[in-house]
Amino acid sequence: MITIAEQNEGTYHHVCGDPVRTKILREVIIENEILGMAQIFKALSDPNRMKIAYLLQYEELCVCDIAAILDSSVATASHHLRHLKQMNITSSRKEGKNVIYFLKDHHIKTLITMTLEHQKERNEHE
Repeated sequence: MITIAEQNEGTYHHVCGDPVRTKILREVIIENEILGMAQIFKALSDPNRMKIAYLLQYEELCVCDIAAILDSSVATASHHLRHLKQMNITSSRKEGKNVIYFLKDHHIKTLITMTLEHQKERNEHE
């Protein structure tokens, strides 16, 4: 594979405008995967939905608890949960009359953890 930098006397120099390199890198982009990733980040870009995902990494919760924690209405919390569920970020199961929500899989928990670590590093450098 062609590298993005070329070596010259022990240091690396970026080669700008290399048509072979740009062609190879263009082929790396798989449009539907990039769109899917963007949709996940967009879903989590709402602070309330991020709070819900953040909470669900610790504990499964019903919509009433989520609404109380967020200091919002049950309808608003349900709207956010529906959006997260449509994006396969959360899932749910019925327990009697309650619907219990949880993170869909470990990938979402990892994404939240890594994002939080990144944010903490940003705060340290400011």
